Amino acid sequence: MADKLTVGIVQASPIFMNLEASLAKAVSLIEQAARKGAKLIAFGETWLAGYPAWLDYCRGAALWNYEPTKEVFAQLRRNSVVVPGAETKTLGEIAAKHNIVLIIGINERVEQGAGNGTLYNSLLTFGADGKLAGHHRKLVPTYTERLVWGQGDAAGLEAVKTEFGRVGSLVCWEHWMPLARQAMHNSGEHIHIAVFPTVHETHQIASRHYALEGRCFVLAAGLLMKSADLPEQLLTGTDLSKIPENILRGGSCIIAPDGKFVVEPVFDDETIIIAELDLTRIDKEKMTLDVSGHYSRPDIFDFAVNRKPR
Repeated sequence: MADKLTVGIVQASPIFMNLEASLAKAVSLIEQAARKGAKLIAFGETWLAGYPAWLDYCRGAALWNYEPTKEVFAQLRRNSVVVPGAETKTLGEIAAKHNIVLIIGINERVEQGAGNGTLYNSLLTFGADGKLAGHHRKLVPTYTERLVWGQGDAAGLEAVKTEFGRVGSLVCWEHWMPLARQAMHNSGEHIHIAVFPTVHETHQIASRHYALEGRCFVLAAGLLMKSADLPEQLLTGTDLSKIPENILRGGSCIIAPDGKFVVEPVFDDETIIIAELDLTRIDKEKMTLDVSGHYSRPDIFDFAVNRKPR
């Protein structure tokens, strides 16, 4: 592993509910980030093809057997990614073309077999060789998210070895699950990708704590979304004057292994955040804290992970 690594966070709005257009935009943004020198590039939560913020902003969205919500869910499902599939092939090819590690959030649809009616909030990690190296499904969808996503498993709950170090990732409130964090710390992350709809203050706290606890760099990636992107089917009875223009505000940032910002949060700006990381800082911070090593007590605590795919 080299001492230095240039990384990038793509903070941008997908083309909501349009997988084909969102993928094309992602490829363009990856090309731009690669030209800026990024060798590891991260996108936010369910970037393909958008976070279902309508669960929280549209009146009546959670009503039982509500036809407009069923229509929106059907649209979301049709614009979700099958793994493996055409979209993962494209993403792998662009990663290999630029010799980059790529991490991107997706709405995942299972095409056949058990669970083929369920969507998952998933993270994909592609190595610089273009191969799918990591596939993690969010363990517990949060609150209203349970209307659209099923529970994931621990099959992908570990860092993956890449040309640029071990890279791991978690989704949003998984960063408040102590045992999920411990599983990731035990896998020896050098760089952790933390994805959120928006990296607001409490998400920044979670991300900074994670960096400090895991003695790793954290790229906290958020999305952008405007109220104009809410599904038309769910706007009946919704007072748009009470909804902010910017629903998802980004807030993406980069944090060092001591919990300090390398790049402070950026809000409301469609941009590519680029930074060079000094990976030797990881070794320096391990001297005082290593929660999987000299600061752990395996003689009094037992820890196990069931990695069997569900």
